[in-house]
Amino acid sequence: EGFDYYVNDAFGASHRAHASIVGPPQFLPSAAGRLLAREVDVLGGIRAWPTRPFVAVLGGSKVSDKITVIEALLDVADEVLIGGGMCFTFLKALGKPVGASLCEDDMVDTCQRLLASGAAIRLPSDVTALGPGGKIGDPAAGGDVRQLGTSVPDGWMGLDIGPGTAAEFGDTVLDARTVFWNGPMGVFEDPRFEAGTRAVAEAVAESKAFTVVGGGDSAAAIAQFGLADRIDHISTGGGAS
Repeated sequence: EGFDYYVNDAFGASHRAHASIVGPPQFLPSAAGRLLAREVDVLGGIRAWPTRPFVAVLGGSKVSDKITVIEALLDVADEVLIGGGMCFTFLKALGKPVGASLCEDDMVDTCQRLLASGAAIRLPSDVTALGPGGKIGDPAAGGDVRQLGTSVPDGWMGLDIGPGTAAEFGDTVLDARTVFWNGPMGVFEDPRFEAGTRAVAEAVAESKAFTVVGGGDSAAAIAQFGLADRIDHISTGGGAS
């Protein structure tokens, strides 16, 4: 009682089953706020009628966090480029050793299924890795940093896409006419592992395509590299986007 209408403008929370999100619409006349409506228009638009080629770049740490996004985009994107920590679960699905890299063993079968489907998934051709004894975010702790192929030795941890992959992904983005980027290519907060994310960010900024950046870490990277004013739409929600 005491309320006439419900307006939701909290796009960044709209993928959560919070009481404040799902409760009021069951009892009150409801509407999307202007920000939420804009997000739905943009994100819905690139799924429904993208100008092609449509390239999606997905990163972040876990396949499990992005599996619904990957599956949704495979139905519409011309190419899906995968970097970040989750690429190592895909590489393991191809039989590659991943060393001490982040890997979700319970998602390997899912990745094998996606790769076997013939979908246009592109994985890194090289990675940047940290050797034994190294510590993420602490260059002074030591540990070698090397560019490797797609096989990571025991004790080594892949933490970024390599320079070859960064160039390949950048070229693909520059050839696109619609670009959706969600998730960093590596641990960009550590300057030793920012190059892949920076390369993709600069390509998205330089692109003549309609460019959409999912919020969260991708938006933080765009801001860190000073490129925010060159993106067509930066979402206010990471997972929500």
